[in-house]
Amino acid sequence: MRKVTSLLPPFAAVLLLTACGSEQAGTPGAAAPASGTATTAPSVDGVRITSVTIPSGTPAPSSDEFSVHADPLPSRDSGISAAYEVTNTGTGALTYTILFDFTTDAGAVMGNSHETVRSVDPGATVRGTVRLGVPAPGASRVTRVKVSRVTKVPAAEAPPASGECPASGLRLTADDGDAAMGLRVVGLHLENCGKRDYPLDGYPLLELLDKDLAPVQGVRIVNGSGDISSGTGFDEPARPLVLKPGESASSGLMWRNTTESGAAVNVPYVRVRAQQGADPVTLTPHLDLGTTGKLAVRAWTRPSK
Repeated sequence: MRKVTSLLPPFAAVLLLTACGSEQAGTPGAAAPASGTATTAPSVDGVRITSVTIPSGTPAPSSDEFSVHADPLPSRDSGISAAYEVTNTGTGALTYTILFDFTTDAGAVMGNSHETVRSVDPGATVRGTVRLGVPAPGASRVTRVKVSRVTKVPAAEAPPASGECPASGLRLTADDGDAAMGLRVVGLHLENCGKRDYPLDGYPLLELLDKDLAPVQGVRIVNGSGDISSGTGFDEPARPLVLKPGESASSGLMWRNTTESGAAVNVPYVRVRAQQGADPVTLTPHLDLGTTGKLAVRAWTRPSK
């Protein structure tokens, strides 16, 4: 699964995920053939950039402690690609989501790409390549490729790939959320992609997990708004639903990131069950709970039309 987000206008950069190894663009106006140059960039949570590819005739790249650097490239087709590898040093199969940043020499991010590498077995290494295509006219030159963030969840609890229906017949996902003046809301979405009706009543069940997937203590999970904010729909009572095949329900998480006395709490992972007895799905909403110690949950409802 690939999610690409550009920090420039939509035409500013095209990021493509290729198969293992390096491929050259086969479109008119593409850069001249390129070659890969090995790097010594350090691993970030098991993910390491192993080489960069730049157009032939330009100086070889160098690396610093955090990213892989290439000297300025022509503005027509950057020719930059980064080969990477994912190594699972844990004891169970993991699914990785990696944020790659494509930046200028000064560190300004010109584009980024979320890449998901599924079901990496313990001790296994999986390789891939990320490519930067044609930048917009006048865009700043991209000279660095960086592993910006890595999240990893048990493979059996990873959200399904786009278009995939889990064995449970339920597809549970989270959206990108919304933030305004310290108030945060992340939507949860449940789709019955199976062949049987699914009765649903109440609130999703949550377990908050830290970066090591261990339980987070000291945060109170409340059904409804918990007085965090009014007029959000979180105080609507739970009602029994029956999701027929193809139908969906929505819930949500709400919190404030207020920070006062004490240590701020950040929760990268949330293990979610649609209800008691349902299969768990581990999501990565990155909850910045501040020092509030409270997370509100909305009851399952049918999506607004």
